[in-house]
Amino acid sequence: MTIRICQSLVQSLVMFLYFAFFALAPASAQTIDTKAPHAILIDAATGTVLFEKNANEAVPPASLSKLMTMEVVFNALSEGRLSMGDEFFVSENAWRRGGANSGGSTMFAELDSSISLENLIQGVIVQSGNDACIIIAEGMAGSEEAFAVLMNRRANEIGLRHSSFVNSTGLPDPNHLMSVRDLAFLSRHIIRTYPQFYPFYSQREFTWNDILQYNRNPLLRSVNGADGLKTGYTAEAGYSLAGSAVRAGLRLVVIVTGLERRRDREEEARKLLDWGFRSFEQVTLFDDDAEVGTARVYGGENWTVPLTGDGAIQILLPREAQRQMRAEVSYFGPLMPPIEVGDEVASLNITTESGTSLSVPLYAAEDVAQGPLHRRAMDAVLNLISRHISW
Repeated sequence: MTIRICQSLVQSLVMFLYFAFFALAPASAQTIDTKAPHAILIDAATGTVLFEKNANEAVPPASLSKLMTMEVVFNALSEGRLSMGDEFFVSENAWRRGGANSGGSTMFAELDSSISLENLIQGVIVQSGNDACIIIAEGMAGSEEAFAVLMNRRANEIGLRHSSFVNSTGLPDPNHLMSVRDLAFLSRHIIRTYPQFYPFYSQREFTWNDILQYNRNPLLRSVNGADGLKTGYTAEAGYSLAGSAVRAGLRLVVIVTGLERRRDREEEARKLLDWGFRSFEQVTLFDDDAEVGTARVYGGENWTVPLTGDGAIQILLPREAQRQMRAEVSYFGPLMPPIEVGDEVASLNITTESGTSLSVPLYAAEDVAQGPLHRRAMDAVLNLISRHISW
């Protein structure tokens, strides 16, 4: 075990731990590629990245950005600021820019009518209706521009780092962008945070204004265990798909974007999902309540605080591969008291030789109160010295 200390405005402490699990006969991790210019495959339970390709590059997301539109709505529903029965007015702007005459996907909302939020949600998710998105945006925020502010605010709050929004629909705009990594973790967030609303994404059809439309997600019909999420297309973005499937209790999320043909998005998403289910198995690194490591506390009654995960810490690893990995406990320090049990104070970052990666928050397992004056003085001197020493 070694400790590396990097000096900055806020000192970052990183403790490295090395693990070797079940060192069987050496075997190379299975590999796969995709014709999708941008793609990612993750484990929904842990966030483990199983495969990625240009995952951080922000690109036009087309209708996949409607996942963010729905996150804003689901958040408002969860907090009681909206209800499913709320009625939203169909303005001329929504009708012209998102209706049948617009040439894009639509739920065929009638001008000057009112539609319940529950029906609008189905119009967005099942029918990918641009009119439904604009109706919601205007009803919640007064305009699409104001709703985009809400989208960007929520994106920042849930940790999306390579996304920016200017409308509710995903229609082309040079400043409306998302990365496939953000799309994957947004999908995971929706699945885990809003289980009461997620079943909308597996709904096969929806009828509005006497017009029956089928869910555009081809995985629902062709992939075992598929139950979401969304497709997208514009000439600028190409064909894209966000999908999720569950097999034997394991849920994977896949994102592919930028494909040239409609059928390619189904084939590439299915290929990555099948590979993930076939090639990986879940391994427990730390049991529930097990101590993962410790973090240094300055000026506390104790020198360190033990760290634990929120339940067992697990990772997906290639089957029958030599499971060698590197894990680091990182935190921003010096940690200052008081610290309470359950405070999130660190993270466990894991990478494997196969490229699998996982970051897990760690929490204080004990309270640490402020220490006596002499302890605080000693720690202050040690902290001052550390700032002038290269470790």
